[in-house]
Amino acid sequence: MIRKIKNLLCLLAVLLAAPATIATAQEKAFTRQDTLRGSITPERAWWDLTYYHLDIRVNPADSTIRGMNTVQYKVLEPQQRMQIDLQPPMKIEKVEQHGKPLEFKRDGSVYYIQLAEKQQPGAVNQLHIYYGGKPRVSPRPPWSGGLTWARDANGNPFVATTDQKDGASLWWPCKDHMYDEPDSMQISVTAPAGLTAVSNGRLLGTETNTDSTRTFRWFVSNPINNYGVNVNLGDYVHFSEIYQGEKGPLDCSYYVLRYNLGKAKRQFRDVPRMLKAFEHWFGPYPFYEDSYKLVEVPYLGMEHQSSVTYGNNYMNGYLGHDLSGTGYGMEFDYIIIHESGHEWFANNITYQDIADMWIHESFTTYSESLFLDYHYGKDAASAYVIGLRGNIRNDAPIIGQYNVNHSGSDDMYPKGANMLHTLRQVVNDDKKWRSILRGLNKDFYHQTVTSKQIEDYLSRHTNRDLGPFFNQYLRDTRIPKLEYQLNGTTLKYRWAKTVSGFNMPVRVFLDGKEKWLEPTGNWQELKGLKKNTSIKVDPNFYIESAAVSAS
Repeated sequence: MIRKIKNLLCLLAVLLAAPATIATAQEKAFTRQDTLRGSITPERAWWDLTYYHLDIRVNPADSTIRGMNTVQYKVLEPQQRMQIDLQPPMKIEKVEQHGKPLEFKRDGSVYYIQLAEKQQPGAVNQLHIYYGGKPRVSPRPPWSGGLTWARDANGNPFVATTDQKDGASLWWPCKDHMYDEPDSMQISVTAPAGLTAVSNGRLLGTETNTDSTRTFRWFVSNPINNYGVNVNLGDYVHFSEIYQGEKGPLDCSYYVLRYNLGKAKRQFRDVPRMLKAFEHWFGPYPFYEDSYKLVEVPYLGMEHQSSVTYGNNYMNGYLGHDLSGTGYGMEFDYIIIHESGHEWFANNITYQDIADMWIHESFTTYSESLFLDYHYGKDAASAYVIGLRGNIRNDAPIIGQYNVNHSGSDDMYPKGANMLHTLRQVVNDDKKWRSILRGLNKDFYHQTVTSKQIEDYLSRHTNRDLGPFFNQYLRDTRIPKLEYQLNGTTLKYRWAKTVSGFNMPVRVFLDGKEKWLEPTGNWQELKGLKKNTSIKVDPNFYIESAAVSAS
């Protein structure tokens, strides 16, 4: 609990002190609803979320969800009005505390619940929220939130939830802000006969009801973020294995459509390879208590905590394509590797504000390169991440706008990965780099964080002020340019197209010999070279370079 209070105070401090975005994105008009969704409102700040029990019935026949969410919370300040989020067309029908109905009113996607009993600081209370309706259908999962009501090849219902960015409140009532996570959660799902419901954590048990439906009770014993919660229904079959990991035996469970069992047993061999590589680089899998699951779904895939969803058609690459254009992307199943990498960066370390979504996507896209590094070598890893540069647009800053549920540019994937790959070159010590990555997951274990916390951590552990480095790559759209002149036996060089104070060292090769330069925004000189010395900049640095004429 204390950790959450500290996180809240830290977030508020960061928002007040955060540097202004250096290159602004295209103007977006934000609404009051954006602010209610994206900020820590007074109606959210006074209570600390401790536990959910989401108990729902999913009915594919009429595309409805009905049920109840039990919300347990600790009172931090003596307030009486609570904000709960649930987006139209879903509706809260009744709220009770201690068996007594509570008054509430709706403001768009926000419900304000008026608590009747005085809320005493330190008390742990709970209320029951009854709700239902037809949730929004996702037009393009997983990039748009909502429900997917599909059919498998045998005509059986095949149902899944997705809600990153758009919000978990699309389909269940919750405190829909990432700064506060429940310490644990139960998800009980009642499904029609013949279907299996798979959610997060471990299966506590299954009950057959008098109407022939079945209720599946899942329990998550670790903190979990809102969009990490998911529900999937299908004609699933199950198989499993035990992975001997850093913390001992890890249960790995797989839920796939009945007719894909053979394909899954072959394709999911990437899971132990993924775990071996990522435990090496990042430390132990963060959710041993809740197991690891891979669940087939009717969309591409998503990083739902301990319930990673999979829809990559049982092929390597990204739907059979190599995003890097190097061939190395075909050495692994993109969805298994990328979405599982989020167990460390998204589910273990979670952003407090979606403006800092790079913490999830940059590290996880970079994890694809580290997977290759572990299994295929450093040259393969470097070629892959450099190959991703072809997908960078530099259209807007990677960091979005705070307090309005706004993420930055999708460059957070390929550009963010190349930023981290560049930082690895600056560190120039792979043993130290690995210790930093493992340290992040250890020191921020099961925490929500800000970009500033991660930036400061990396500065501290690299013994370098990385403020200008992150301002350049996260808050600006320009690629740093190394300009140089060779005048006889003297090399002059400087950084151009950079933010104030940018002073990243860079590795070059002069006549094939390695040399580190420390450019700034002012011309510097290196004397005593041979005439016509060849100059090559290490391509592992995500920069531009060019010989320029003497001014």
